[in-house]
Amino acid sequence: KPGGLDVKALRAFRVLRPLRLVSGVPSLQIVLNSIMKAMVPLLHISLLVLFVIIIYAIIGLELFIGRMHKTCFFIGTENMVDEDPVPCAFAGNGRQCLQNGTECRGKWIGPNGGITNFDNFFFAMLTVFQCITMEGWTDVLYWMNDAIGFELPWIYFVTLVIFGSFFVLNLVLGVLSGEFSKEREKAKKRGDFQKMKQKQQMEEDMVGYMDWLMQAEEIIAEEQGNTDSASEKKRHKFGWFGHSDDGSDEDEDEENKIYIDDDEGCCASCCARIMANSICEQLCRINFAIRKTCRAAVKSALFYWLVLLLVFLNTAASASEHYDQPEWLTRLQETANRILLSLFTLEMLMKMYSLGFRVYFKAFFNRFDCFVVCGGILETILVELEVMPPIGIAVLRCVRLLRIFRVTRHWSSLSNLVTSLLNSMKSIASLLLLLFLFLIIFALLGMQLFGGKYNFDETQTKRSTFDTFPQALLTCFQILTGEDWNSVMYDGIMAYGGPSILGMIVSIYFVILFICGNYILLNVFLAIAVDNLATVGKNVDEKSDDDEEEEDEDDEEDEDDEDGEKRKMEEEEEDDLDDGEGSALKVTDFAPPKEKIVPIPDGSAFYCLGKTNPSWVMPTTPSPPYSQWKSC
Repeated sequence: KPGGLDVKALRAFRVLRPLRLVSGVPSLQIVLNSIMKAMVPLLHISLLVLFVIIIYAIIGLELFIGRMHKTCFFIGTENMVDEDPVPCAFAGNGRQCLQNGTECRGKWIGPNGGITNFDNFFFAMLTVFQCITMEGWTDVLYWMNDAIGFELPWIYFVTLVIFGSFFVLNLVLGVLSGEFSKEREKAKKRGDFQKMKQKQQMEEDMVGYMDWLMQAEEIIAEEQGNTDSASEKKRHKFGWFGHSDDGSDEDEDEENKIYIDDDEGCCASCCARIMANSICEQLCRINFAIRKTCRAAVKSALFYWLVLLLVFLNTAASASEHYDQPEWLTRLQETANRILLSLFTLEMLMKMYSLGFRVYFKAFFNRFDCFVVCGGILETILVELEVMPPIGIAVLRCVRLLRIFRVTRHWSSLSNLVTSLLNSMKSIASLLLLLFLFLIIFALLGMQLFGGKYNFDETQTKRSTFDTFPQALLTCFQILTGEDWNSVMYDGIMAYGGPSILGMIVSIYFVILFICGNYILLNVFLAIAVDNLATVGKNVDEKSDDDEEEEDEDDEEDEDDEDGEKRKMEEEEEDDLDDGEGSALKVTDFAPPKEKIVPIPDGSAFYCLGKTNPSWVMPTTPSPPYSQWKSC
C-alpha cells in the first residue's frame, strides 16, 4: 500500500517455522545441541578469522589500492579492446597493451562489475574473504599480476591462503568434533541413567509384587488349613468319607485294565511309528552330516578366496563395457554375467542350507548378498522377457557393482571404516535433515530478497537464481558446496545496484550462508565420522585385549583338560586291568582301608622300657601273613 509500512522483510521470519521439527527428533537435538554448545569456541575462532581478514585487508589496501581500474582501450575511443577485459600496467612487469592502436587507461570500473578490488576497507575485506574460501582466488592473483607485476602479489595471496584457509578455518573442525563427542557422551549417559532408573523402578515394582504374592499365599494357606481341619472333623463324625476312597481305588484299577487292553491293541501302530521315527532319524543324521560338511566348506579359506575371485571377475566384466564395442564382447559379457550369477546364487543357497535361514539373515552382509543376487536374477528375467526399457535395465545392472563391497567383510581395516560409516548413519541422517531445513530457510529467505531480480542483464540468462523454490534450493546448495559461490554473490550485488552500500549489505546473506553451511554444517559430517571412527578403533582395541585374555584362559583350560585326560586315561587303564583279571573276588577287595602307621617315638617309657623292648614293639608291629604262620 502506498505510504504504508513495508512488511516484506518481516515476512522473512516465517521461514523459521520449519525449525519446530527439531523438537520431535531426539538425534537431531544431539546434533543441534552440539552446534549450539560449540558457538562460544566458534565465536573465538571467528574473532581470530576476522583478525586475519582485517590485517590482510589493510595490507592489501596499502599495496593494491586503485590497481584494478586500468585496462586496454582503443586510442581516441571509449571502447575496450576485450569483451572480458583484464587489468593492465603502464610500465614494469605488468600486462602491456601490445596491439596496435591500443593504450592502457584507468577509466575501467574493474573486474566483476567493480566488486573485486582493494579500493576501500569493506571491498578489501570481501575480496580477502573470497580468497580464504579458495574459490576464485587464483583469478584475483593473476589480475593483480597483470596490474603491477608478478614479484609481490604471490607472496601476499599464498600466505593468505596458508594462514587463513589451511590453518585458521580448519580449527572449526576440531571444535565441532570435540563438542559433538561431548554432547553424544552426555546423551549416552542420560540414556544409561534413564535405563538404570527404569530398571530400579521395575525392581521396586517386582519386590512389591512378590510381597503381595507372599501375603496372598499366606492368606490362602490359612484358608486351606481351616478347610482341612473342618474335613477332618467330618471324617471322624461320618463314616462314609472313608468308604468313598476305596471306591476310587477300584475305579482306578478298572481304568488301568482298560489302558492295558488298549495298549495290546495299539502294538502294531506303535511299531509302525517306531519304524517311521527310525527312518526319520536316519534322514536327519544324513542331513546333519551334509550340512556340517557344507558349513565347513563355506567357512574354509579356499571358498573365501574363490568368492573374492568371482567378485573381481564380475567387476572386470562390468568395467570392460564401453561405447561402440564389438558384438563378440557383448555376447561374452552376457555369458559371463549369467555364469557368475549362477555361481553367486549357488553360494547363497549353500549358505542358507548350511547356516539356516535365521542365522543367514542375521548377518548384514548376507542380507546384502541376497539383495544383490535377487537384483541380478530380476535383471536377467526382465532382459529375457523384454518388459523394461533399456534405462531400467542399466539401473538394475548397476546392482552388480555392489558386489565389490563384499571385500570389506574380510578386510579388517576397511571393515572398520564401513562399520564406522554404518554407526554414523543415524547421526548423519539427523544432520541431513538439519541441513535440509537450513537450505529451506535460506532458499525462502533468498526468494524474499532476490526473487525476480537476477534479470538485470538481458543479454545473459542466469542459471543460479531465486525465482522459484526448486531453483532457489539448488542455488543455496551450490553456495553451500562452495562451487562458484562468489559469482552468485556478484550477481546478487549487481541486482541491488552494484558496488554500493545496499549491495554490500545484501552480500552479508551470501557470507552467512557460506559460513554456516560450508564451515559449520558440512564440518559436522567430518566430526561425526571422526568420532565414530575413534569409537570403532577403541572397541577394536578392547576386543583384541579380550581375545588375548580369552586365549590365555583357553591355554590354561587346555592344560587342565590335558591333565584331566591323563588322569582319566590312567583310570581307564586301571579299569581295563581289573577287567582283564576277571570277575573273581580277591581278598584285598574285602580288606579294610589301610590305617596310617604311627612311628615309634624315641626315648623310653617310665624310664625303663626302651625302644627295642619286646613289650613295647609288639602292639605296633603288624602280624605276619598267613603263609608265614603256615610255614611255622
